[in-house]
Amino acid sequence: VQLQASGGGLVQPGGSLRLSCAVSGFTLDSNGIGWFRQAPGKEREAVSCITNDDTARYVDSVKGRFTISRDLAKNAVYLQMNSLRPDDTARYYCAASQYRGCTILLGADVWYNYWGQGTLVTVSS
Repeated sequence: VQLQASGGGLVQPGGSLRLSCAVSGFTLDSNGIGWFRQAPGKEREAVSCITNDDTARYVDSVKGRFTISRDLAKNAVYLQMNSLRPDDTARYYCAASQYRGCTILLGADVWYNYWGQGTLVTVSS
């Protein structure tokens, strides 16, 4: 199983980025996928996830700004990030859930057993 995150970069506050997570080794209709982020000096936190049957979940801080989606044909998951803020600056990781479902609750890490290498998002003027 491999996950490859891409799409990070430098963006001004209020701007947008679209992150991609290319998945190999399993199909998205069998397991959930989560997006996490880790800012410098902070713990890794869940941001969003999508279940095997396309149910999306978001933490409160990104609701209304981020959208998770997937392309079954490409076996890829995306995170569209709009209205970016400086506190969104972090390395973003995608991860595969061990289960059909997914979670973004505190301690969610334990649900996920495969991780991508991360992509850096910097929001700054």
